[in-house]
Amino acid sequence: MKKAPTKRADQAELNARIEANLPLVKHVVYQVAVHFPRHVDREELARAGALGLVEAARRYDESRGVPFERFAAQRVRGAILDSVRAADWAPRSVRLLARRLEATEQHLATELGRLPDLDETAEAMGVTRDELARLRDRLFRSVVLALDHETSDDSDEDLTLVDVLSDESAVEPSEELETRELHTYLRDAVKLLPERQRLVIVGYFLEGRTSKELARFLGVTESRVSQLRSEALRNLKLGIEAQYDGSTSDDSPSGRVAKRQAAYVDEIGDASAWKNRLDSWDDAYVVPEEPLLPVRRVVAVG
Repeated sequence: MKKAPTKRADQAELNARIEANLPLVKHVVYQVAVHFPRHVDREELARAGALGLVEAARRYDESRGVPFERFAAQRVRGAILDSVRAADWAPRSVRLLARRLEATEQHLATELGRLPDLDETAEAMGVTRDELARLRDRLFRSVVLALDHETSDDSDEDLTLVDVLSDESAVEPSEELETRELHTYLRDAVKLLPERQRLVIVGYFLEGRTSKELARFLGVTESRVSQLRSEALRNLKLGIEAQYDGSTSDDSPSGRVAKRQAAYVDEIGDASAWKNRLDSWDDAYVVPEEPLLPVRRVVAVG
Protein backbone atom coordinates (compact mmCIF):
# COMPACT_ATOMS: atom_id res chain seq x y z
CA MET A 1 0.00 0.00 0.00
CA LYS A 2 2.91 2.36 0.62
CA LYS A 3 4.61 1.71 -2.74
CA ALA A 4 1.79 3.00 -4.95
CA PRO A 5 2.17 6.66 -3.94
CA THR A 6 5.92 6.35 -4.49
CA LYS A 7 5.44 4.99 -8.01
CA ARG A 8 2.94 7.71 -8.85
CA ALA A 9 5.34 10.32 -7.49
CA ASP A 10 8.22 8.85 -9.54
CA GLN A 11 6.08 8.83 -12.67
CA ALA A 12 4.98 12.41 -12.09
CA GLU A 13 8.61 13.46 -11.63
CA LEU A 14 9.56 11.59 -14.81
CA ASN A 15 6.78 13.29 -16.81
CA ALA A 16 7.72 16.69 -15.43
CA ARG A 17 11.37 16.15 -16.41
CA ILE A 18 10.39 15.13 -19.96
CA GLU A 19 8.04 18.09 -20.45
CA ALA A 20 10.59 20.54 -19.05
CA ASN A 21 13.22 19.38 -21.54
CA LEU A 22 11.10 19.16 -24.71
CA PRO A 23 12.73 22.38 -26.05
CA LEU A 24 16.03 20.47 -25.87
CA VAL A 25 14.75 18.11 -28.58
CA LYS A 26 14.04 21.01 -30.92
CA HIS A 27 17.49 22.46 -30.27
CA VAL A 28 19.24 19.15 -31.05
CA VAL A 29 17.16 18.66 -34.20
CA TYR A 30 18.31 22.06 -35.50
CA GLN A 31 21.92 21.16 -34.78
CA VAL A 32 21.75 17.76 -36.48
CA ALA A 33 19.49 18.65 -39.41
CA VAL A 34 22.02 21.01 -41.00
CA HIS A 35 24.07 17.95 -41.98
CA PHE A 36 21.15 16.22 -43.71
CA PRO A 37 19.63 16.89 -47.14
CA ARG A 38 16.48 18.99 -47.35
CA HIS A 39 14.26 16.01 -48.15
CA VAL A 40 14.84 14.54 -44.67
CA ASP A 41 11.63 15.21 -42.71
CA ARG A 42 12.40 17.42 -39.69
CA GLU A 43 9.21 16.31 -37.97
CA GLU A 44 10.36 12.69 -38.16
CA LEU A 45 13.64 13.76 -36.57
CA ALA A 46 11.76 15.52 -33.79
CA ARG A 47 9.65 12.42 -33.10
CA ALA A 48 12.76 10.25 -32.90
CA GLY A 49 14.39 12.83 -30.62
CA ALA A 50 11.35 12.87 -28.32
CA LEU A 51 11.57 9.10 -27.95
CA GLY A 52 15.25 9.52 -27.13
CA LEU A 53 14.33 12.06 -24.45
CA VAL A 54 11.86 9.64 -22.86
CA GLU A 55 14.51 6.91 -22.85
CA ALA A 56 17.02 9.33 -21.31
CA ALA A 57 14.59 10.28 -18.54
CA ARG A 58 14.06 6.62 -17.69
CA ARG A 59 17.76 5.76 -17.65
CA TYR A 60 19.07 8.88 -15.96
CA ASP A 61 21.04 8.25 -12.76
CA GLU A 62 21.45 11.44 -10.77
CA SER A 63 24.06 9.84 -8.50
CA ARG A 64 26.64 9.90 -11.28
CA GLY A 65 26.82 13.68 -11.10
CA VAL A 66 26.09 14.30 -14.80
CA PRO A 67 23.51 17.06 -15.47
CA PHE A 68 20.36 15.66 -17.03
CA GLU A 69 20.45 18.15 -19.92
CA ARG A 70 23.90 16.96 -21.03
CA PHE A 71 22.96 13.29 -20.66
CA ALA A 72 19.65 13.76 -22.48
CA ALA A 73 21.24 15.72 -25.33
CA GLN A 74 23.51 12.78 -26.14
CA ARG A 75 20.62 10.31 -26.01
CA VAL A 76 18.41 12.53 -28.18
CA ARG A 77 21.17 13.00 -30.76
CA GLY A 78 21.85 9.26 -30.83
CA ALA A 79 18.16 8.46 -31.28
CA ILE A 80 17.90 10.88 -34.21
CA LEU A 81 20.98 9.44 -35.94
CA ASP A 82 19.74 5.88 -35.41
CA SER A 83 16.37 6.71 -36.97
CA VAL A 84 18.02 8.29 -40.01
CA ARG A 85 20.34 5.31 -40.51
CA ALA A 86 17.43 2.89 -40.18
CA ALA A 87 15.47 4.75 -42.88
CA ASP A 88 18.48 5.11 -45.20
CA TRP A 89 18.71 2.24 -47.69
CA ALA A 90 22.10 3.38 -49.01
CA PRO A 91 25.14 1.61 -47.48
CA ARG A 92 27.29 3.52 -45.03
CA SER A 93 30.23 3.44 -47.47
CA VAL A 94 28.21 5.58 -49.91
CA ARG A 95 27.50 8.15 -47.21
CA LEU A 96 31.20 8.28 -46.27
CA LEU A 97 32.11 8.83 -49.91
CA ALA A 98 29.47 11.54 -50.16
CA ARG A 99 30.95 13.42 -47.21
CA ARG A 100 34.43 13.01 -48.67
CA LEU A 101 33.30 14.35 -52.03
CA GLU A 102 31.51 17.28 -50.44
CA ALA A 103 34.55 18.18 -48.31
CA THR A 104 36.82 17.97 -51.37
CA GLU A 105 34.57 20.19 -53.47
CA GLN A 106 34.28 22.77 -50.69
CA HIS A 107 38.06 22.84 -50.23
CA LEU A 108 38.68 23.27 -53.97
CA ALA A 109 36.01 25.97 -54.24
CA THR A 110 37.68 27.93 -51.43
CA GLU A 111 41.11 27.46 -52.96
CA LEU A 112 40.16 28.21 -56.57
CA GLY A 113 37.50 30.83 -55.92
CA ARG A 114 35.06 28.94 -58.15
CA LEU A 115 33.38 25.57 -58.43
CA PRO A 116 35.86 22.85 -59.46
CA ASP A 117 35.32 20.84 -62.62
CA LEU A 118 35.25 17.04 -62.77
CA ASP A 119 38.92 16.67 -63.65
CA GLU A 120 40.05 18.86 -60.74
CA THR A 121 37.77 17.04 -58.29
CA ALA A 122 38.89 13.62 -59.52
CA GLU A 123 42.57 14.57 -59.21
CA ALA A 124 42.06 15.91 -55.67
CA MET A 125 40.32 12.69 -54.62
CA GLY A 126 42.92 10.49 -56.30
CA VAL A 127 40.47 8.79 -58.68
CA THR A 128 39.89 8.80 -62.42
CA ARG A 129 37.18 10.83 -64.11
CA ASP A 130 35.17 7.65 -64.83
CA GLU A 131 35.44 6.52 -61.20
CA LEU A 132 34.19 9.92 -60.05
CA ALA A 133 31.27 9.72 -62.50
CA ARG A 134 30.32 6.30 -61.12
CA LEU A 135 30.57 7.67 -57.57
CA ARG A 136 28.27 10.56 -58.42
CA ASP A 137 25.83 8.13 -60.02
CA ARG A 138 25.73 6.06 -56.82
CA LEU A 139 25.13 9.18 -54.77
CA PHE A 140 22.29 10.37 -57.00
CA ARG A 141 20.61 6.96 -56.80
CA SER A 142 20.87 7.01 -53.01
CA VAL A 143 18.68 10.11 -52.71
CA VAL A 144 15.06 9.38 -51.83
CA LEU A 145 12.56 12.21 -52.05
CA ALA A 146 9.16 12.27 -50.38
CA LEU A 147 6.20 13.10 -52.60
CA ASP A 148 5.30 16.01 -50.31
CA HIS A 149 8.82 17.44 -50.60
CA GLU A 150 8.66 21.11 -51.63
CA THR A 151 10.36 21.73 -54.94
CA SER A 152 10.55 25.52 -54.77
CA ASP A 153 11.69 28.06 -52.22
CA ASP A 154 9.01 30.43 -53.47
CA SER A 155 6.26 30.44 -50.86
CA ASP A 156 3.77 31.72 -53.43
CA GLU A 157 4.05 28.60 -55.59
CA ASP A 158 3.93 26.02 -52.78
CA LEU A 159 4.65 23.14 -55.18
CA THR A 160 5.48 19.65 -53.97
CA LEU A 161 7.15 16.83 -55.85
CA VAL A 162 3.82 15.16 -56.61
CA ASP A 163 2.66 18.38 -58.30
CA VAL A 164 5.50 18.43 -60.82
CA LEU A 165 5.78 14.71 -61.60
CA SER A 166 4.38 13.88 -65.01
CA ASP A 167 1.75 11.18 -65.29
CA GLU A 168 2.66 9.04 -68.30
CA SER A 169 -0.83 7.54 -68.37
CA ALA A 170 -2.52 10.95 -68.60
CA VAL A 171 -2.29 13.01 -71.78
CA GLU A 172 -2.73 16.75 -71.92
CA PRO A 173 -5.85 17.80 -73.90
CA SER A 174 -3.75 19.77 -76.38
CA GLU A 175 -1.46 16.77 -76.94
CA GLU A 176 -4.46 14.50 -77.44
CA LEU A 177 -5.92 16.84 -80.08
CA GLU A 178 -2.59 17.14 -81.87
CA THR A 179 -2.27 13.35 -81.95
CA ARG A 180 -5.79 12.95 -83.36
CA GLU A 181 -5.09 15.51 -86.06
CA LEU A 182 -1.80 13.85 -87.01
CA HIS A 183 -3.44 10.43 -87.20
CA THR A 184 -6.17 11.77 -89.44
CA TYR A 185 -3.61 13.36 -91.76
CA LEU A 186 -1.82 10.01 -91.86
CA ARG A 187 -5.06 8.17 -92.67
CA ASP A 188 -5.87 10.54 -95.52
CA ALA A 189 -2.30 10.57 -96.81
CA VAL A 190 -2.24 6.76 -97.05
CA LYS A 191 -5.63 6.65 -98.79
CA LEU A 192 -4.52 9.23 -101.36
CA LEU A 193 -1.24 7.57 -102.31
CA PRO A 194 -0.94 6.15 -105.83
CA GLU A 195 -2.39 2.64 -105.82
CA ARG A 196 0.85 0.67 -105.92
CA GLN A 197 2.49 2.82 -103.26
CA ARG A 198 -0.60 2.46 -101.07
CA LEU A 199 -0.62 -1.33 -101.47
CA VAL A 200 3.06 -1.51 -100.51
CA ILE A 201 2.56 0.68 -97.42
CA VAL A 202 -0.53 -1.19 -96.24
CA GLY A 203 0.93 -4.59 -97.05
CA TYR A 204 4.37 -3.97 -95.58
CA PHE A 205 3.56 -1.92 -92.46
CA LEU A 206 -0.04 -2.86 -91.60
CA GLU A 207 -0.43 -6.42 -92.83
CA GLY A 208 3.11 -7.62 -92.15
CA ARG A 209 3.82 -8.76 -95.72
CA THR A 210 7.39 -9.38 -96.84
CA SER A 211 8.99 -7.71 -99.84
CA LYS A 212 8.97 -11.06 -101.62
CA GLU A 213 5.21 -11.47 -101.13
CA LEU A 214 4.55 -7.93 -102.31
CA ALA A 215 6.79 -8.46 -105.35
CA ARG A 216 4.86 -11.59 -106.36
CA PHE A 217 1.54 -9.84 -105.76
CA LEU A 218 2.40 -6.78 -107.82
CA GLY A 219 4.31 -8.67 -110.48
CA VAL A 220 7.54 -6.73 -109.98
CA THR A 221 10.96 -7.36 -108.51
CA GLU A 222 11.81 -6.97 -104.85
CA SER A 223 14.04 -4.01 -105.67
CA ARG A 224 11.04 -2.31 -107.29
CA VAL A 225 9.01 -2.93 -104.11
CA SER A 226 11.78 -1.28 -102.12
CA GLN A 227 11.71 1.66 -104.51
CA LEU A 228 7.92 1.97 -104.20
CA ARG A 229 8.19 1.89 -100.42
CA SER A 230 10.80 4.66 -100.41
CA GLU A 231 8.71 6.79 -102.78
CA ALA A 232 5.58 6.27 -100.67
CA LEU A 233 7.35 7.19 -97.41
CA ARG A 234 8.79 10.27 -99.05
CA ASN A 235 5.33 11.30 -100.28
CA LEU A 236 3.78 10.70 -96.84
CA LYS A 237 6.46 12.79 -95.17
CA LEU A 238 6.08 15.61 -97.68
CA GLY A 239 2.28 15.55 -97.58
CA ILE A 240 1.95 15.56 -93.78
CA GLU A 241 4.72 18.07 -93.08
CA ALA A 242 3.20 20.47 -95.60
CA GLN A 243 -0.02 20.58 -93.55
CA TYR A 244 1.93 22.07 -90.62
CA ASP A 245 4.53 24.33 -92.20
CA GLY A 246 2.10 26.10 -94.56
CA SER A 247 4.04 25.22 -97.71
CA THR A 248 1.22 23.25 -99.27
CA SER A 249 2.35 23.95 -102.80
CA ASP A 250 4.10 26.54 -104.93
CA ASP A 251 2.02 29.17 -106.66
CA SER A 252 2.92 27.69 -110.03
CA PRO A 253 4.81 24.39 -109.65
CA SER A 254 6.83 23.49 -112.70
CA GLY A 255 7.34 19.98 -113.93
CA ARG A 256 5.05 16.98 -113.92
CA VAL A 257 6.42 15.50 -110.67
CA ALA A 258 6.20 18.82 -108.81
CA LYS A 259 2.62 19.35 -109.96
CA ARG A 260 1.66 15.82 -108.92
CA GLN A 261 3.22 16.34 -105.47
CA ALA A 262 1.49 19.70 -105.07
CA ALA A 263 -1.84 18.16 -105.98
CA TYR A 264 -1.26 15.33 -103.48
CA VAL A 265 -0.50 17.83 -100.71
CA ASP A 266 -3.65 19.83 -101.50
CA GLU A 267 -5.79 16.68 -101.55
CA ILE A 268 -4.62 15.73 -98.06
CA GLY A 269 -5.54 19.18 -96.76
CA ASP A 270 -9.02 18.98 -98.31
CA ALA A 271 -9.74 15.33 -97.45
CA SER A 272 -11.15 16.04 -93.98
CA ALA A 273 -12.70 19.03 -92.28
CA TRP A 274 -10.72 20.35 -89.35
CA LYS A 275 -13.50 19.39 -86.92
CA ASN A 276 -13.43 15.80 -88.15
CA ARG A 277 -9.67 15.66 -87.69
CA LEU A 278 -10.16 16.30 -83.97
CA ASP A 279 -12.66 13.49 -83.51
CA SER A 280 -11.59 10.23 -81.92
CA TRP A 281 -9.26 8.31 -84.21
CA ASP A 282 -9.26 4.57 -84.65
CA ASP A 283 -6.83 2.22 -86.35
CA ALA A 284 -9.68 0.86 -88.43
CA TYR A 285 -9.57 4.03 -90.53
CA VAL A 286 -6.16 2.99 -91.82
CA VAL A 287 -6.15 -0.78 -91.52
CA PRO A 288 -8.79 -2.23 -93.87
CA GLU A 289 -11.20 -4.77 -92.46
CA GLU A 290 -10.21 -7.24 -95.21
CA PRO A 291 -6.59 -7.67 -96.35
CA LEU A 292 -5.92 -5.75 -99.53
CA LEU A 293 -3.56 -8.17 -101.19
CA PRO A 294 -5.70 -11.32 -101.59
CA VAL A 295 -8.44 -9.43 -103.47
CA ARG A 296 -6.14 -8.93 -106.47
CA ARG A 297 -4.91 -11.56 -108.85
CA VAL A 298 -1.36 -12.66 -108.19
CA VAL A 299 0.79 -12.02 -111.23
CA ALA A 300 4.03 -13.91 -111.65
CA VAL A 301 7.17 -11.86 -112.07
CA GLY A 302 8.65 -11.66 -115.54
